[in-house]
Amino acid sequence: MYKLKMWDHVQLSAPYGSEERAREFYVGQLGFNEVEKPETLKGNGGVWFNINNIDLHIGIEEDFKPLKKAHPAINVENLESLIEHLTNEKIEFKTDNRFPGAKRLHVLDPFKNRLEFIEK
Repeated sequence: MYKLKMWDHVQLSAPYGSEERAREFYVGQLGFNEVEKPETLKGNGGVWFNINNIDLHIGIEEDFKPLKKAHPAINVENLESLIEHLTNEKIEFKTDNRFPGAKRLHVLDPFKNRLEFIEK
């Protein structure tokens, strides 16, 4: 019997030629580290990031359209500090108190992909 253990990574999409803007946002503004893609996948474009145990891949789509509801949710410690950081970086966000027992907020990346940050 197989056993599902945990997520390996989440992939979001972005338009052709947007790798540098992805780096500016995910590394420069959110503090992720860039991870080198394997040689066999570099020709696909895109860029990979990591912070702690969070692996996030940005894949390139020629006919890119951001999804409206689909999103990764990242568990965060000290959401108030993240709010301060986002404010200082001039990154727009919306807070949401509809999830029982949790505080959360949503951010749109430069490609309009929704990211959720949640503190339970």
